[in-house]
Amino acid sequence: MVWRNACYVIRDARAVLARGPQCRALASSTVALAVAGLCVAPLGAQGGGNPPRGWRPDMDVERAPWIWLFDGKNLDKWKGYKSDAVPAGWRIADGTLTKDRPVADIVTRDEFGDFELYLEWKIGEAGNAGIFYRGTEEYPRVYWSAPEYQLLDDAKALDGRSRLTSAGAAYGLYESPAGHLKPVGEWNETRIIAKGGHVEHWLNGVKLLEYELWSPDWEARVAASKFKDWPNYGRARRGRIALQGDHAGALSFRNIRVRELP
Repeated sequence: MVWRNACYVIRDARAVLARGPQCRALASSTVALAVAGLCVAPLGAQGGGNPPRGWRPDMDVERAPWIWLFDGKNLDKWKGYKSDAVPAGWRIADGTLTKDRPVADIVTRDEFGDFELYLEWKIGEAGNAGIFYRGTEEYPRVYWSAPEYQLLDDAKALDGRSRLTSAGAAYGLYESPAGHLKPVGEWNETRIIAKGGHVEHWLNGVKLLEYELWSPDWEARVAASKFKDWPNYGRARRGRIALQGDHAGALSFRNIRVRELP
């Protein structure tokens, strides 16, 4: 996404949103459409970053601009967990971030507190992986500190036997409903929203679950899980986003973006 004179420019979604005459200038060669008091018009390719393909006009355009974490060209925003180098095994192929075998996890160089994360992913048969958020590097493994959004082939991976560990679940703590995951080999769209203690998991345009970190319900669930062994699990209010790579199978990501929330 780029802000140009208060215009919200969307390259892949083929639309422009803006307030006032700037939008009309950008959309002068197209037919404009009013949506929620904004101006919307089809566009060709635009320069700069672009928001998620799953973006909708009802999403809050007042939030901060999107920051590319992976644009298909380089891994400058990433490093290894407790290491400055990206582990061998992660590679860029046809604009995607891909791994074909077990490889060490990667984390963002920057830390994020209140944020919205968007990315697209596809997984191989029986594949298992995860997205971690607000992770610290105080423990040997990132999942000892960071909550996880599960990535899975629900049909064939062992974790698919329980909704607590199926695709989109807050791993081991909050179930995700079935029926929203695309078949193996197809791209899924994920959004994670974290603001204070409030967290939401989205998959392919559907909000799967929401929960409150540090609430009595969350505390009880952690106490009844394996995460009870790590006192600082889920306690960080700011931390790194991580992609899990240490399970077998193919895994690919594209269009990874984040924006901080006020």
